[in-house]
Amino acid sequence: MSFYDVYLKYKDFPFEEYFLKISKNDIIDSLNKHEPEEEDLLSLLSPQAENFLETLASKAKDLTQQHFGKAIVLYTPLYLSNYCENECAYCGFNIRNNIPRKQLDFYELRKEAETIAKTGLKHILILTGESKKITPLSYIKQCIEILNQYFSSVSIEIYTLSRQEYKELISLGVDGLTIYQEVYNQESYNKLHLSGPKTDYRFRLDAPERALMENMRTVNIGALLGLKDFRSESFFMLMHAYYLQHKYSQAEISISVPRIRPQVDEFIPPSSVSDKNIVQIITAARIFLPRIGITLSTRENKELRDNLLPLGVTKMSAGSITTVGGHTICEPYDKKTSQFEIADKRGVSQIKETLLNKGYQPVFKDWVGHVKDEKIKI
Repeated sequence: MSFYDVYLKYKDFPFEEYFLKISKNDIIDSLNKHEPEEEDLLSLLSPQAENFLETLASKAKDLTQQHFGKAIVLYTPLYLSNYCENECAYCGFNIRNNIPRKQLDFYELRKEAETIAKTGLKHILILTGESKKITPLSYIKQCIEILNQYFSSVSIEIYTLSRQEYKELISLGVDGLTIYQEVYNQESYNKLHLSGPKTDYRFRLDAPERALMENMRTVNIGALLGLKDFRSESFFMLMHAYYLQHKYSQAEISISVPRIRPQVDEFIPPSSVSDKNIVQIITAARIFLPRIGITLSTRENKELRDNLLPLGVTKMSAGSITTVGGHTICEPYDKKTSQFEIADKRGVSQIKETLLNKGYQPVFKDWVGHVKDEKIKI
């Protein structure tokens, strides 16, 4: 069995009709469940549950402190390349977009790594566009070997790989995978991914499990909110997380809740997702999956990020730049070359100060992988 079997089970589920039948008592019962089930998740994501957001927030806050305390792990993305072979309607790296293309050479990569390392961060997430021809696995391997010299945890957000390829990267020290299905609804997925290797829905859907089969330490999944109704998409994303967490209990499974951001071709998302909706998704996620990690990126503005902290967030990006070479050699927020616009442009020191002022512990490093004989620093 794979998660695709779970998807098929609910693919034609009448979400809108079901939501209309959910009552106040259903929501209260779901909030009181010690181990919520699928029906409870649907109740917590329903339109009626918006009337219970304060109660959801209170329970989510308690569960987060119970399982994670007040520690927030910090990381930053590092873009290696924006070459891409995919025609994805919502992405600034779309092969059809007439943008300057760039790939870091190893000297430039060291400059980027040195600059980021000076902030104190020890967790790095490397990203590329999806071009296995221009950015082959051999190049990514060499990049990883360089980054191992600067960071104790290297995660990847690149094109989908085979099980053997994930194994090879894990052997070099990669300990985390971030991969968004983008949109779980397969019909919508096919309409939004017009050409390129990313058109293979099933291969992408199964990627997190292929990595976990090779003992990837952490896997972070998500849906790009705005591409389809957020309630059904959040349901599939959280069912996916539930499936992975229960099947691979040795790994750390987390979710992200990214919303569509403006990018070079001004794609207009077909579905709206409000701040209130984000609150509902995060609190429902925490109640349904108390031990799940929840990552909040700089796609959201600083005020919202700060306000969402108590509701379930366990990991945040800081000092984010979505431009290749944006830390040292390029304009960091050039709309023509960035994947999407950053909403929270605070640097690492500013994020750290904010967390401390709010009573949280900013964690710069919580894992020692390839780095030997070094104490964990917080």
